[in-house]
Amino acid sequence: MRALLLLAGTAALLAGCGARGGGDPSTQLGPNPRLPAINQYVMPPMHVAGVTARNGAVPTVPRDLTVRPYAGDFRNVRQLYTLSNGDVLAVEPKGPSEPVQRPKDIIVNWVQGFGHAKTGGADRITLLRDSDGDGRVDQRSVLVDHLHAPFGVVQVGGDLYVANTDAIVRFPFTPGQTRITAPGTILTQLPGGPIDHHWTKSLTASPDGSKLYVGIGSNSNITENGIEAEQERARIWEVDRASGAHRPYATGLRNPNGLTFHPQTGQLWTVVNERDELGPDLVPDYMTAVTPGAFYGWPYSYWGQHRDPRVQPQRPDLVARAILPDYSLSSHVAPLGMAFNTGTGLPARFAGGAFIAEHGSWNRGHLNGYKVVYVPFANGRPSGKAVDVVTGFIDASGKARGRPVTVAFDRTGALLIADDVGNMVWRVSAKGR
Repeated sequence: MRALLLLAGTAALLAGCGARGGGDPSTQLGPNPRLPAINQYVMPPMHVAGVTARNGAVPTVPRDLTVRPYAGDFRNVRQLYTLSNGDVLAVEPKGPSEPVQRPKDIIVNWVQGFGHAKTGGADRITLLRDSDGDGRVDQRSVLVDHLHAPFGVVQVGGDLYVANTDAIVRFPFTPGQTRITAPGTILTQLPGGPIDHHWTKSLTASPDGSKLYVGIGSNSNITENGIEAEQERARIWEVDRASGAHRPYATGLRNPNGLTFHPQTGQLWTVVNERDELGPDLVPDYMTAVTPGAFYGWPYSYWGQHRDPRVQPQRPDLVARAILPDYSLSSHVAPLGMAFNTGTGLPARFAGGAFIAEHGSWNRGHLNGYKVVYVPFANGRPSGKAVDVVTGFIDASGKARGRPVTVAFDRTGALLIADDVGNMVWRVSAKGR
């Protein structure tokens, strides 16, 4: 049976490179993406960029930028966070395995595995320090380890909060220290196993530090594991930092990541990985300002009130409530990190907008994503088409020598990119700086 399933997976992989490859992603950028008719497949198109050695290659950037290694030799680096003193935290989780619920899962997991680095995670946070300001890390240490699939991290005053896959943990912390020895305390439990389909938990703090916001992804594509498995999932929680009490801040978000507050408006923004298996050009992943109390459609509808016929029973009452996201990034790019540029380390044309790390597609014949894009903003809103900024993660043979997973800014205003296939952190700055 397993051999037959693998054979079917190979056939689907090859088919994904043909007629079901997908259209021009540029037609799906912005607030009004092209939305084709639904295609439902027994097996979705599948094509992931297999991993290859970097062999000294670096990503590609425009002429007015420079990119070079910031630090390397990580174990599944998936998140970056810059502390108040300029030190950078690199989160290296070991993602939990989830049980196989359907025979299809065997094939999908097999195909997706080709696009993952073979280096296992470490369940730790590594501190990186550029003490002389030359753009290269010269000190590094394990800040804290023995965590449980950590992802989000945020500093508020004298506390460091880490979003493990099943709990937000608080550690006493003073910027400048290189090792946390005090035990952490649980602020609040988070939905975890036993399925734990979207295990990454993005984390940020309100501008005044009184609240934390955590993204909790769904436990399935479109509730194939049962609606009971989705309790408290596919949403953003608001957590009181003093008591740990939480409430749903917004719902219907299949997998929200990159939580960050806009520096001028103070509004929370997120990037969202949308559902699969409706075709290579459905459903667009997106970025959006998060409206408190809003419902964004998952699982019953997508891009506002476009009904998903696969979900039973239907909920027309909820579909009627679903609101439109702000900005489409095109289908299946898998955005996992976002950061607003408030510094001066990049050319002026990148001032004020959002950089987004697109981890890359697996379920369309023509690869999409695998790059870092920039969305210009004006008056707190997106103001133009997303443009490619950091590319070259895919080589001439279609293999991935890197995959960007998140972005942050160092203390000089240079852009940092976590690459979980190359197990590198890259630094992008203005040429000549």
